[in-house]
Amino acid sequence: QVQLVESGGGLVQAGGSLRLSCVASGRTFSRESMGWFRQASGKEREFVAAINWRGGATAYVDFVKGRFTISRDNAKNTVYLQCNNLKPEDTAVYYCAATPDSDGLSYYARYDSWGQGTQVTVSS
Repeated sequence: QVQLVESGGGLVQAGGSLRLSCVASGRTFSRESMGWFRQASGKEREFVAAINWRGGATAYVDFVKGRFTISRDNAKNTVYLQCNNLKPEDTAVYYCAATPDSDGLSYYARYDSWGQGTQVTVSS
């Protein structure tokens, strides 16, 4: 497994921005596809974005397209989620996840390593 530590969450007003970071250790980061999921209170964990290790292709759920950007820095073993134009409905705990697979990255079960999560709260 991979050890993952998220940071960058916080309280922000609607329309504001946050950059979430996730530092990985344990396996070769450049051979890991990375995903971001979120879980709002009382709701199931849902896919947000992913970036694979084969060429860095990205995928997003519809409700964040144009607002969130996932990127990775293999030299720093870090994946980022830039969140712009945040909305109150984006309030959730955001989790970073890792998998050696390169497809099916929107599926929760694809990932074998998870971080502890970072809270994002967006006020109206």
